Amino acid sequence: MKFDTPAGQNPIDQLKVVGKPTDRIDGKFKTTGTAPYAYERHDVAPDAAYGYVVGAGIAKGRIAGMDLAAAKAAPGVLTIVTADTAGTLGKGDMNTAKLLGGPAVDHYHQAIALVVAETFEQARAAAALIRVDYARGQGRFDLDEALKTAPLKGDSSGEGSSAPPVDRVGKFEQAFAAAPVQLDAVYETPDQSHAMMEPHASIARWQGDELTLWTSNQMINWGKGDVAKTLGIPKEKVRLISPYIGGGFGGKLFVRADAVLAALGARQAGRPVKVTLQRPLMINNTTHRPATRQRIRLGAGKDGKLVAIAHESGSGDLPGGGPETAVSQTKLLYAGANRLTSMRLAVLDLPEGNAMRAPGEAPGLMALEVAMDEMAEKLGMDPVQFRIINDTQVDPEKPNRKFSQRQLVECLRLGADKFGWAQRSATPRAKRDGAWLVGMGVASGFRNNITMKSGARVGIDRKGQVTVATDMTDIGTGSYTIIAQTAAEMMGVPLDKVTVLLGDSSFPTAAGSGGQWGANSSTAGVYAACMKLREAVAQKLGFNSNDVSFADGKVRSGNRSVPLAQAAGTSGLSAEDSIEFGDLAKKEQQSTFAGHFVEVGVHAYTGEIRIRRMLAVCAAGRILNPKSARSQVIGAMTMGVGAALMEELAVDKRFGFFVNHDLASYEVPVHADIPHQEVIFLDEVDPMSSPMKAKGVGELGLCGVGAAIANAVYNASGVRVREYPVTLDKVIAGSAMIA
Repeated sequence: MKFDTPAGQNPIDQLKVVGKPTDRIDGKFKTTGTAPYAYERHDVAPDAAYGYVVGAGIAKGRIAGMDLAAAKAAPGVLTIVTADTAGTLGKGDMNTAKLLGGPAVDHYHQAIALVVAETFEQARAAAALIRVDYARGQGRFDLDEALKTAPLKGDSSGEGSSAPPVDRVGKFEQAFAAAPVQLDAVYETPDQSHAMMEPHASIARWQGDELTLWTSNQMINWGKGDVAKTLGIPKEKVRLISPYIGGGFGGKLFVRADAVLAALGARQAGRPVKVTLQRPLMINNTTHRPATRQRIRLGAGKDGKLVAIAHESGSGDLPGGGPETAVSQTKLLYAGANRLTSMRLAVLDLPEGNAMRAPGEAPGLMALEVAMDEMAEKLGMDPVQFRIINDTQVDPEKPNRKFSQRQLVECLRLGADKFGWAQRSATPRAKRDGAWLVGMGVASGFRNNITMKSGARVGIDRKGQVTVATDMTDIGTGSYTIIAQTAAEMMGVPLDKVTVLLGDSSFPTAAGSGGQWGANSSTAGVYAACMKLREAVAQKLGFNSNDVSFADGKVRSGNRSVPLAQAAGTSGLSAEDSIEFGDLAKKEQQSTFAGHFVEVGVHAYTGEIRIRRMLAVCAAGRILNPKSARSQVIGAMTMGVGAALMEELAVDKRFGFFVNHDLASYEVPVHADIPHQEVIFLDEVDPMSSPMKAKGVGELGLCGVGAAIANAVYNASGVRVREYPVTLDKVIAGSAMIA
């Protein structure tokens, strides 16, 4: 099905099942421990051996020698995979560094060996016996130093945020110089880790020359292609299976070392092999969100209208990598005639920087939305009102191109009303609750809406049971449920009459989970397949397909009614189709918007920061399942708390690695850190987006939260921190005596 005209009235608009707050279908399996994750597939590989990954002990250089003798002689060892035994390996399209190093080492903890043994303990013990001699090379590990000579570099995150090396509209420098009110400030965001609960894990099994991988991967089709390319085998010889994934956040968009090494280990051992990356290797071996250095300049008239906007960002990555596209949202979020954005990319020898939840906008808004608050203060304006008067209903760089839907102002006004913004004091340090200084902060949320071709196969059996099969994944986002809701709505059956099969590359290719595109695109693919199946049912029954309805398990046309099971017959019926998106997104800008509000307490004597309450008001098209959508947003808000207050990978600039590479020292929010959270969804449908008239919402919940927290800390304490995370030492340093 080609989607190249705005959606009209269709069966989804009945909203009998879609749009209802529905418990997650997979919830009972996950809460009872019966949802099998990749490492737990004992049913498919009961005789699997265990692999243990050895990571490089240097960040840059070469392996001069590797002594495997003691490890090979250790109890239970079956084989050891190294670059010497693996043969010629390619590099997938999606990863920057090779997944198996040697003799060259590209980054710290790059996999250089896999020990395969009968038990995990035997593999781990033998891995400790491997002796590696390194010839250490000169590495580049200091972002600030590298940015001094870094070239301009444009790119796309592949997830909706993109920018050229330099983008100019109007005459920024002249307009900024002439502006009555100016802001020129630099903001820093650190390297951050996904830190998902389930580590990267895979089980590999060969049957002849065909490979099956049970793995934890967000994008099945991408992964299948990269495995095939890395191993140098035909794509049709590879099958990936990922029905349950314990968190990804972008860290599992691409195949990592566990999958490739499991395949190599299984081939060498002649039996299935299971591999999981031990937690310390996850942070240095896989991908992370790169640090940024962002300069923002704003110029405004005394009426508060922006006349000049500049956002320049610098980040680093391995050779061949790309920049963090932190300036992307600034191209679209606020009006202003004279504009400048630019990005620089430094070459670093740190582990690979790549997509992490809401790449581009998440760190970009951490800077832009603090700058907007600082500018509002300079103007003597309320921060909410300042944002509202600089709203635009058209692309500010292409004024003839309007937004398909844009309710940012409504998000901000409703949020301010519900949060009690009128009680906020514009004067910092004005409100106190015992020993706590109390403040409120606001920020706009923005995330582009993108769509991706997505397919599905839908069938009906002789009992009237509807089965959907698609390689779409569920990374804890509720894909099983919204896909079932879509099929139930389209075929006129209750939810318990729908079975959903996900995460298998033998199923039709879907969008996969990433970039906030998964829900809208994958359900649109199911919609397309259901439309095709409805047509097949109508033709079989001799009904006019233009005058047919599916409801209560029956097919009706005029005064005729046939049970769906009877229509399917003893052999059943099935149909397969995909949604292919035309150029509607080029005609009108498709984006999602939010207003984020936060109240914090800052201890007057210690500088300790505590979140007191949070609110997100979101405008993101039709909400397919308000219950799971709310969970997505509050999860993103929680991630925003981590980014604002605690998450930071500490770089050892001497030896080139992230020092705090475990969950004991890389801090993330826990339940005690998160107070009351509230989410409001505006009533909105977007016919330009898809037949579902929906958009993504999961990453929107993160975009802007960090800045709202930083702004609240300033309102409470009077200390402006421009270097994330906002920690108590920085608050104390900003004030000679907080109390």
